[in-house]
Amino acid sequence: MELDFGSAVADFRDEVRTWLDEHLVGEFAEHRGVGGPTDGEAWDIRLAWDRELASGGWLGIGWPKEYGGRGLGLLEEIVFEYEYARSGAPYRATGNALDLLGPMLVAMGSEAQKQRFLPRILAVEELWGQGFSEPGAGSDLASVRTRAELDGDAWVINGQKVWTTFGMHAHWLYVLARTEPGSRRHKGLSMLLVPTDQPGVEIRPIRSLAGQDEFAEVFFTDARTSVDLVVGEVGQGWRTAMGTLGIERGSTLLPLQLTFEREMDALLRQAREQGALTDPMLRRRILDAWMSVRIMRTTNLRTVAELLGGRTPGAQATTAKLYASTNHQRMGHLAMEIAGAAGQLVQDGYGLDTRQRSFLISLAETIYGGASEIQRNIIGEQVLGLPKDPRPA
Repeated sequence: MELDFGSAVADFRDEVRTWLDEHLVGEFAEHRGVGGPTDGEAWDIRLAWDRELASGGWLGIGWPKEYGGRGLGLLEEIVFEYEYARSGAPYRATGNALDLLGPMLVAMGSEAQKQRFLPRILAVEELWGQGFSEPGAGSDLASVRTRAELDGDAWVINGQKVWTTFGMHAHWLYVLARTEPGSRRHKGLSMLLVPTDQPGVEIRPIRSLAGQDEFAEVFFTDARTSVDLVVGEVGQGWRTAMGTLGIERGSTLLPLQLTFEREMDALLRQAREQGALTDPMLRRRILDAWMSVRIMRTTNLRTVAELLGGRTPGAQATTAKLYASTNHQRMGHLAMEIAGAAGQLVQDGYGLDTRQRSFLISLAETIYGGASEIQRNIIGEQVLGLPKDPRPA
């Protein structure tokens, strides 16, 4: 099924398709569909692909021209992301900076921060990791305990972050830290940009069930960063962080939806080959999975329409994140059940096939980016108007 973006962007869509046809070749084409937002598979090839995109001017196409972007509109960005996902190109290794940090800097960064960081992100010269989650806090971002104190012209940082996606590759981290001693919950936080190449930063990779080192834990011991590397206002880090998460749960779900559609097609082929469609119980669950992908498409199109209309999706993006993560997990369980005993076997050296890796990664999708319990609380309180959960004073 094709999406009709109208004649206004037809030439742009053709330009995107032509470039992808000409450049998505060789080892890049061999890695179609490889990777994901928390999947570090084929990292070096994906990084090379990002540099290929950079050479063609396809990174940050909506960013202002003065910082290396192309200054195009939201519709062109959506068209590009759709065509990109449609082509099956490898998942971009630098998505953390391109999809989250970069838009945050464009919206809330100082002029010096934009000049310093945005061009290097687009040139794939500096890689970034997100320092939000902490041990004991999980998705409760307001429980951040990592602290930063002013010492002359620098912030001195102490604490620990965990589940930092691709943290072991990061040259820089954007870190939510408590900068006002004695403050609680969402008050007194600031968003700091912290270089990793210094004695006070230790990064340890975390091996996942999917057999990859996509996450890391980060320890700060008197780490330092310049006083002018706060994004937004000092003490207003909660607002900055919520803006970033809104981006993550909004337009970036469109490429994921297309990935799920490809997985659904593969599941249907698998079901036909193994005769699963003759089982009435399995056939019902396969139909439910197929419908969930179609509902996801409709929800994402509503989100796109909201964005094009200049409106912030708000709780709608939260609903989309919850729905996508829970249903992708169900799809993974279903694929494993149809595979039967073969789904339990791995190749030598813990070699997983695409189906197994996707299933294992989906188990984390209801946790990272805001756990499902947190999403349900937001929907209950902000959409349904239910009483608030008891919270620490």
